[in-house]
Amino acid sequence: MKQALLEARKAVQQGEVPIGAVVVWQNQIIARAHNQTEILNDVTAHAEMLAITAASSTLGGKYLTECTIYVTVEPCLMCAGALAWAQIGKIVYATKDEKRGFQLFTSNALHPKTQLIKGPLEEECATLMKEFFKAKRR
Repeated sequence: MKQALLEARKAVQQGEVPIGAVVVWQNQIIARAHNQTEILNDVTAHAEMLAITAASSTLGGKYLTECTIYVTVEPCLMCAGALAWAQIGKIVYATKDEKRGFQLFTSNALHPKTQLIKGPLEEECATLMKEFFKAKRR
């Protein structure tokens, strides 16, 4: 999660919403990404989406059943759907997204075998998001 938080901080430096993600396979990071919706002018360029693409490319296949994604904020419904299609083995997220998190809309978005874990570095990730939006409102 510390590496995902570093990615989120890169997003802030680029004026992006501070969400970072890393994908781990066999105890090694195989993909890392942060939000790039503004830079790429692409509403789908969320950290999770970019990390899924990079991990699939690294592994040479579309299924990530043996992988864990660490993400600083609860995935949105779009990202949860992509993670379901990728059949990700485990999702670990730091803080809840109270406005757009997938669990607000459905509890069935993920693949049935995907494990979901919440909480590591919750305070740090939540604070980064709050500070980012507070600065935007100024």
